[in-house]
Amino acid sequence: MTSGNEIIPAPRAVEGPLRSTVLLDDSTTLWAAPGTERTERWLRTTIGAAHALPLRPGPEEARDGVRLLLDDTLEPEAYRLSVADRGVEIRGGDPAGVFWGAQTLRQLLGPEAFRRAPVRPATGYGIPHQTVEDGPRFRWRGLLLDVARHFTPKEGVLRHLDLMAAHKLNVLHLHLTDDQGWRIEIERHPRLTEVGSWRSRTKFGHRASPLWDDRPHGGFYTQDDIREIVAYAAERHITVVPEIDVPGHSQAAIAAYPELGNTDVVDTRALAVWDTWGINPNVLAPTDDTLRFYEGVFEEVLALFPSEFIHVGGDECPKEQWRASPTAQARIAELGLAGEDGLQAWFIGHFDTWLAARGRRLIGWDEILEGGLAPGAAVSSWRGYEGGIAAARAGHDVVMCPEQQVYLDHRQDGGADEPVPIGYVRGLEDVYRFEPVPPRLTPEEARHVLGTQANVWTEVMEDPARVDYQVFPRLAAFAEVAWSRLPAPEQRDFADFERRMEAHYKRLDALGVAYRPPGGPKPWQRRPGVLGRPIEGAPPNR
Repeated sequence: MTSGNEIIPAPRAVEGPLRSTVLLDDSTTLWAAPGTERTERWLRTTIGAAHALPLRPGPEEARDGVRLLLDDTLEPEAYRLSVADRGVEIRGGDPAGVFWGAQTLRQLLGPEAFRRAPVRPATGYGIPHQTVEDGPRFRWRGLLLDVARHFTPKEGVLRHLDLMAAHKLNVLHLHLTDDQGWRIEIERHPRLTEVGSWRSRTKFGHRASPLWDDRPHGGFYTQDDIREIVAYAAERHITVVPEIDVPGHSQAAIAAYPELGNTDVVDTRALAVWDTWGINPNVLAPTDDTLRFYEGVFEEVLALFPSEFIHVGGDECPKEQWRASPTAQARIAELGLAGEDGLQAWFIGHFDTWLAARGRRLIGWDEILEGGLAPGAAVSSWRGYEGGIAAARAGHDVVMCPEQQVYLDHRQDGGADEPVPIGYVRGLEDVYRFEPVPPRLTPEEARHVLGTQANVWTEVMEDPARVDYQVFPRLAAFAEVAWSRLPAPEQRDFADFERRMEAHYKRLDALGVAYRPPGGPKPWQRRPGVLGRPIEGAPPNR
């Protein structure tokens, strides 16, 4: 039986557990106040299924029942979970808070609560009396899932949403387009998926690897798939933020519609969806026709995603084609721009204004800072902390996701058995000691840090098991960084986190997560002979 001190992410305060218990069994009732219906449904379909608990509707005053209610004395997303003589009560500062309290209740019910059906005869489950008070540090607790490099079918995305909910993460950043694939149906531009959603072969390993997977790779989400994903996420109080990458990372779109590329420099009709990795020179042409095309794309995206923020990429846009393009040079002259960098800033600025006029906020990678931003735009700081610091000091909101700290494609250990080793070693303790708010920011500037995000780039993750291995168990450590009010990195109690992880590994086992074991990869998790790109030494902390 688990106790409060095995909860991940760590709560603010736990009183107990005591010896007395509340028994949940087939007579336990569930009462849900208005506003808590999502958690009511989730409890019945998830915990109810795992423990064979009907959780029938019952009166608020039922003894040994479960009660859900809102409490405006609590902060948004905060909750108070009480297990006492009257039963189990979850109070939330808002509906999301009630839901996060239910995630903690699931942990108190043991690893069997993370299965889809009972594994033992239903005899009831006793929970010790205790009180858990909790609430998040950040409002943006994100995970980026790259479905463009290697496609994750819809069912896989729904599974990731369940795993995020179990860790109290609340933003799924869905990277939908790139050079290697376009993954969302756009009805007015059908060739984006007819042509752009698949490639003829795929580089296996780092781009310097001599190995290829000669099978075609592809897939995309229909608009109904997207509606289902967004609705499934909303039931779990998770926001889905779409990313449509412009003006770089766009070869899949250009392969589908060659007129989008710099046709006065290269024969864009000869381009196919890219089959390898790296920074691609084929970028969008800065023409009015390209702007109108992508406005049409974004109109359909806005109709599918109700999120406050829309991500436009804006990173890694090589300028060679624009330097050689008479069309691009004429646009620079016409607008009086400061060269090709100014042209990229103009391109991003166009969609910044376009989105703001429709009540949405643009967010992009930190390169978008280089040409100035509208007041409502936000920045994903990926090249370290510097972009986030500059954005916060300029009054822009920031999501901290520095590559050197929370890119989960980076290797977890320096051993020879680590599969396809990429980047710096970022083990479980390294992620646990990550601090999203740089100490150089003043309190006023730090208020612009909306939160933090772990990024899962899938170039070298060819199947769901590889994604599981790279993401877990590090996502549990990241979730605690994003949710809990931890002390300074050097003062964090990693030994206590490891102790709590002993219980959490059993939860992950019950969920079927193919995580990296603490002792190293299992034989089938290795990729002998597949070239990576390891970087030795400690990463820069800047």
